[in-house]
Amino acid sequence: MRSSLLKTSLLTLSTAALVSACATAPKMMMEDGTEYDVAAQYQKFAQVDMNPDTSFLSASEKAVVNKLIEASEYLSEIYLRQRGANYPALREEIAQNGSKTQLAMFDLHYGPCDSLEGDFAFYGNNECPEGAGFYPADMTRQEFEDWIAAHPEDEEAFTSGYTVIRRTEDGGLKAIPYHVEYAEFLKPAAQLMREAAELSENANLKKFLNLRADAFLDDDYFESEMAWMDLDGDIEVAIGPYEVYDDGLFGYKTAYESFVTIKNPEESAALAKYKNYLRDMEANLPVEESYKNFSRGFASPIAVTYQVHGGGDNENGVQTIAFNLPNDERVREAKGAKKVILNNVLGAKYDRILAPIGERVLVREQAELTTKKYMSYNTLFHELSHSLGPGNITVDGEETSVSAQLKDLYSGVEEGKADVMGAYNILHMMERGELPSAEKKEFLATYFTGLFRSMRFGITEAHAKGAAFQYNYYMQTGAAEWLPDQERYRVDFDVLEQSISDLTGEVVRLQGDGSYEATETFLQTYVKLDEPAKAALGKLEDIPYDIRPVYPSEI
Repeated sequence: MRSSLLKTSLLTLSTAALVSACATAPKMMMEDGTEYDVAAQYQKFAQVDMNPDTSFLSASEKAVVNKLIEASEYLSEIYLRQRGANYPALREEIAQNGSKTQLAMFDLHYGPCDSLEGDFAFYGNNECPEGAGFYPADMTRQEFEDWIAAHPEDEEAFTSGYTVIRRTEDGGLKAIPYHVEYAEFLKPAAQLMREAAELSENANLKKFLNLRADAFLDDDYFESEMAWMDLDGDIEVAIGPYEVYDDGLFGYKTAYESFVTIKNPEESAALAKYKNYLRDMEANLPVEESYKNFSRGFASPIAVTYQVHGGGDNENGVQTIAFNLPNDERVREAKGAKKVILNNVLGAKYDRILAPIGERVLVREQAELTTKKYMSYNTLFHELSHSLGPGNITVDGEETSVSAQLKDLYSGVEEGKADVMGAYNILHMMERGELPSAEKKEFLATYFTGLFRSMRFGITEAHAKGAAFQYNYYMQTGAAEWLPDQERYRVDFDVLEQSISDLTGEVVRLQGDGSYEATETFLQTYVKLDEPAKAALGKLEDIPYDIRPVYPSEI
């Protein structure tokens, strides 16, 4: 586990040491002729020490958490290889020949590619593979599709979320299951999961940990996902292969990650009531009945937690403030999906990032309206909205899914959908009296400001892509106006409210139709940065882009 241990030492360097390391970092030139400063890029992530209160946990619960922290490190090792098959060796090369800042930057992004700058390679002449480490670096989309056309018996394995594609000795392609490719790390991780289960006094957690350990060794995650939905108690853990953001070729392959968190029962209970309105939210969507999806389960537990540790995709670059899992449509149809808010991560981002952004992008009287409360509600309803709208669909008489139809376009559209539909549902809750309608302007100001927080991540990233199409749609409808003399936006709250409804309907129809071509056209139209956006984002350079949370190695 050498790279993870060194990573921890780098990310916890003193400020003085970091400044010294940054001062010696080399500068490079990007394709547009501008200078790339790796030190400045690293400093866009503000280090935040996370020390959540774990005093209320029992001795056995603390022992379970420590086992899960240890297991998470193995998933980080897998994820590094998923980002690039040669990345472990490349990391050793940087440790020997690069600067300390380049190495810290590599660990922050799990590779030599800066996602904030369109995956610019900040070390050597390395290409940032579109298919990450899931496919041969020289494989094209066309080769993959041609192979399946010629070998239809391989289609299921090739498109599985739990296989990597490798070259055969004769230059062909083959699929290798995750549990084979990553056995070196999955076997010890599974053993730690079983040890944690043995220590646990919570029956549901014990069941999940044992089933997830089994899944690590055979790639059959259904039963453990079902068990995960039933977790209760103080410990809330999500650990395994989930998101497909890193597969830029097809959006098929899942990345390993870990969230080790402890639950706040009072805050969870306060928000839990909103899951009871999921069916009502589906019925209220501003689309024709044929686009509404009542086949999913609507149980959807909500957990407000404090993150204790992370691993893999959870640690890569921009930090997650909430998640909505599992992604398996079979589980969603049976039990819905669980929404988990990472309250300490969210709070740090509001204080250090969103509130200061609001002061720079909105006219003064509107900037004063942003609140942490509505950043939290935006986050919750974003996650709730991942459970709404089309999932499994029928296209040309064949049963399929939105993700299968939209492929590499899916993640950006889905993240944008969850944003705008979440906003639409908050407005619906205000109409119902479940949230105070008197705070509508506070909500809308916070929501609009949040688009800039996301767009800063670079519009090739899924959440930023979703934010960009919302922003451009609102500019087109007149929901926001750029005031050149003030270099700020003024939001027309009435127009924004109507535009949220209209855009929600448009995106739901795109997903329900499952047309790759129509979705691509939509994204080409709306995913861009206009001159006002560039000017606004340019004024934010002294505000952190995100945080680098430092968690305890054990509790």
